[in-house]
Amino acid sequence: MIYNDFWGLKESPFQLTPDTQYFFDNPAHLEALNTLLVAIKSGEGFVKVSGEVGTGKTLLSRKLMRIIGHHYTMAYIPNPYLSPTDLQRALAEEIGIPSKVHNNPHTLLNAINKKLTTLQQQGKPVVFMIDEAQALPQETLESMRLLTNLETEKSKLLQVILFGQPELEDTLNQYSLRQLKQRITFSYRLEPMGLNMVGYYIDHRLQTSGFTGASVFCPRAKKRIAKYSKGIPRLINILAHKSLMAAYGQKSGKVTVKHVNAAIKDTESVETQHFWPRSLAIYGFSASVCIALASGIFMLRT
Repeated sequence: MIYNDFWGLKESPFQLTPDTQYFFDNPAHLEALNTLLVAIKSGEGFVKVSGEVGTGKTLLSRKLMRIIGHHYTMAYIPNPYLSPTDLQRALAEEIGIPSKVHNNPHTLLNAINKKLTTLQQQGKPVVFMIDEAQALPQETLESMRLLTNLETEKSKLLQVILFGQPELEDTLNQYSLRQLKQRITFSYRLEPMGLNMVGYYIDHRLQTSGFTGASVFCPRAKKRIAKYSKGIPRLINILAHKSLMAAYGQKSGKVTVKHVNAAIKDTESVETQHFWPRSLAIYGFSASVCIALASGIFMLRT
């Protein structure tokens, strides 16, 4: 990122990709992580984590994989809008079943059962993690319940963790899925971080990316980001990144409220409530983008 050298950063601190290096130990995410670890250790069939868009579910899933990956066989599906058969094929591919058996449903199910049993005997039981689970068709959810029927006399052969938006809960409340809902033994609702934690989160990401000085963001700027992001990590990242761009455009050594106001004004997904006067237009992205374009930079609008 163009401003990295200006503040002595090794990499961009507010990128939206879920990098576990930037996992922030705020209470909500730690509690969710601990819930998942307890659930997996208990060996139950289904676990559910729900949360609004941008609250960090994908990052949480990847953090979990890094922690338990040496002790379990991990299967991960990021885009689950699949038929029951396609989901089984995706699971088979994740756990190393040759593709030549994927076309016959009966043979495929037998191969999955055999592979799950082998991995269990080897001390590497399978944890099947599904992101964006609110997109799963109902018939696919039901087929997953049948997959978790695969078990030995003492334990399940497959554990399933569903990560999804709140719509997932609405789907699971359907009468036709009542058997699946009964199998969900652990459930956690991931909430936005407390507004008092946002400033620590911003500083944590800056320090992780290599910043060594005093905080780049003044206290009022952090509070402004906290208020308008509502504690949602993705929105915090977007506003913090654009605020840094605005400050860099003016060669300012500090991110102030005026820079955050410009970032808020430029971000459609934030409720602006028309808090800025017209006089603040001089600090808007029209000015900083012109400077950026003059340097050969093109910044996408969020």
